[in-house]
Amino acid sequence: MTAPARRKRGAAAALTLGALLASSLTTLATAPAASAAESLLSQGKPTTASSQEGEAFSAAAAVDGNLTGTRWASQWSDAQWFRVDLGASKNLSRVVLTWEGAYGKNYEIQVSDNGTDWRTAKTVTGSDGGTDDLAISGSGRYVRMNGLARSGGYGYSLWEFQVYGADGGTNPPPGGAVKVTGSQGNWELTVGGQPYTVKGLTWGPAIADAPKYMPDLKSMGVNTIRTWGTDGGTKPLLDSAAAQGLKVVNGFWLQPGGGPGSGGCVNYVTDTTYKSTMLTEFAKWVDTYKSHPATLMWNVGNESVLGLQNCYSGTELEAQRNAYTTFVNDVAKKIHSIDPDHPVTSTDAWTGAWPYYKRNAPDLDLYSMNAYGDICGVRQDWIDGGYNKPYIITETGNAGEWEVPDDVNGIPDEPTDVQKAEGYTKAWDCITGHRGVALGATMFHYGLEHDFGGVWFNLLPDGLKRLSYYAVKKAYAGSTSGDNTPPVITNMTVTPATAAPAGREFTVRADIRDPDGDPITPKIYLSGNYANGDKRLVDAQYRSLGNNTFAVTAPEKLGVWKVYIQAEDGRGNAGIETKSVKVVAPPVTGTNIALNRPATASSAQASYGDCPCPASNAFDGNTGTRWASDWSDPQWIQVDLGSAKPIRTLQLVWDPAYAKSYEVQVSDNGTTWRTVHTTTSGNGDIDTIEAATTARYVKLQLTARGTGWGYSLHEFGVYS
Repeated sequence: MTAPARRKRGAAAALTLGALLASSLTTLATAPAASAAESLLSQGKPTTASSQEGEAFSAAAAVDGNLTGTRWASQWSDAQWFRVDLGASKNLSRVVLTWEGAYGKNYEIQVSDNGTDWRTAKTVTGSDGGTDDLAISGSGRYVRMNGLARSGGYGYSLWEFQVYGADGGTNPPPGGAVKVTGSQGNWELTVGGQPYTVKGLTWGPAIADAPKYMPDLKSMGVNTIRTWGTDGGTKPLLDSAAAQGLKVVNGFWLQPGGGPGSGGCVNYVTDTTYKSTMLTEFAKWVDTYKSHPATLMWNVGNESVLGLQNCYSGTELEAQRNAYTTFVNDVAKKIHSIDPDHPVTSTDAWTGAWPYYKRNAPDLDLYSMNAYGDICGVRQDWIDGGYNKPYIITETGNAGEWEVPDDVNGIPDEPTDVQKAEGYTKAWDCITGHRGVALGATMFHYGLEHDFGGVWFNLLPDGLKRLSYYAVKKAYAGSTSGDNTPPVITNMTVTPATAAPAGREFTVRADIRDPDGDPITPKIYLSGNYANGDKRLVDAQYRSLGNNTFAVTAPEKLGVWKVYIQAEDGRGNAGIETKSVKVVAPPVTGTNIALNRPATASSAQASYGDCPCPASNAFDGNTGTRWASDWSDPQWIQVDLGSAKPIRTLQLVWDPAYAKSYEVQVSDNGTTWRTVHTTTSGNGDIDTIEAATTARYVKLQLTARGTGWGYSLHEFGVYS
């Protein structure tokens, strides 16, 4: 499913993700009690350690439940470790270390399935002792504190080492009722009575390809996928998910979904027909899939509270938002009457929507939020709003184009692959850090599209796995040990970035390395999303200059383009980096003798779009203005040079409304014309025409349009 456009949550969450990211190390006065979603797994379990200071300080003392009376203490050197055997693989949520005065300043929390091969779940640097409460994820049987640096001259000493989580493997049993249980600030989601943290991704591939990709999702530690629509074609997706032990958040689409500008407008105050139709439709599919083992919950609407601002304003907008959330509550009640065994939620992209749900939708079991660069602000917004329901994050990941600063060419500066991977890691840390309230996430996006949006957000565009893919896998599965990972691209540059002549070469270079030493195949792509609205990635014309430096031919179309370096390792992975380049008209030697000269045309648009667009705009030296004709054939535009002058070159800078067929005519008197150039294959790009002649008047006789609009020129240069 094509993902809708994203929008930020609003002024209440203006802080950046980096500023709001909770520290991986929280110091508490005493060891916290386990939340209702967790069990203490380590107490009384077998332990071993690298050493002990004496018989009174054995490893077993750190799991005996005595927080201040007994302790494990190591010998007085840095390389020491403590390990507990949980008896079987468990889903892990956090580790709490209650240090004695001799504490670890730098250490790792490691997890293993066999006690031999270890993966690092958390790295701590600069601990100040006391109690370290560390959120982790993934599963394993053995959990270890691996000491790297002591705080002083003694060894490492732990009053207690507590591991929390849930029994069982990564995925819960496929059947059983799904419930939101617990009390204020101490909720959990359960499936068949077992705790369930949503470790999910939004679903992108075709449903027909679900059997191909579901095993990969499971290998990532994913237990849930999210959809935006549920209908008669959903069953194969549910079947494929269930076959791998995965659950599905079944979405229902409501207009205007996807934030501002998406999905059309509905009047939720008066349009009873639309609401009745949707309620009936949703009820049908709830009844159809309520007993399917893959169904986790129902999600009504996507970003519509925010999106209604595209349809209404003022008091009417307020009325519509209240009416919409009231309707969502009607849907929730209807779903509960059909299916009491699965929760109902509703997603928006702005925590400012939550007061409406709080007021008008009491039958929702939990809230949902799409949040990207500002994900870490959701927790504080929930606290400040005094809400009494938990939530899941239904979309998150790296920062979107609406959240990043503009680059030198005035377009959103896309994060690097490294920054994107860090964004997913930080997002998961913020979600798991809100224990007992945030019940998990379906991060964005398990998609395959290899286009502008796909490269920005997809974990595997064109089926190629990126650093973000492995960041999600590490968050959910706890480790990427043994995986072959993508090439890493850094220090990408484009020269000249702000003035690449159309049709001529500019230079692109980057540092590219592969962590596994695999041979790298670089490719160059271009996207005209900002220049002409085409979101596709097209193959660039380029040649290698060596040392990961390339001479790339600029497009003929003016505007800001995105340039992509894609480095593939032949192992199914890719690094992708992008920068912008501004394509400008190629310089023409000589003097533009038509600049600011009197101009006339057969017609000119007076008030359409950015118009008025008089003929003089084509001769003002500004590619930001244009002449635009009526939408009919033929048309003409001409300039008076003042006297007969030698003409060597003409340059036409077309708007998207271009001429397919035209003639260049010149005259000495403005009455008698002679043709110096003819074409029937104009493509709308820049036309540079050699025309050795002398004349006072120069005219374009335009005979066939290239589009359904009229003719439009940004510039008409005449050079001597």
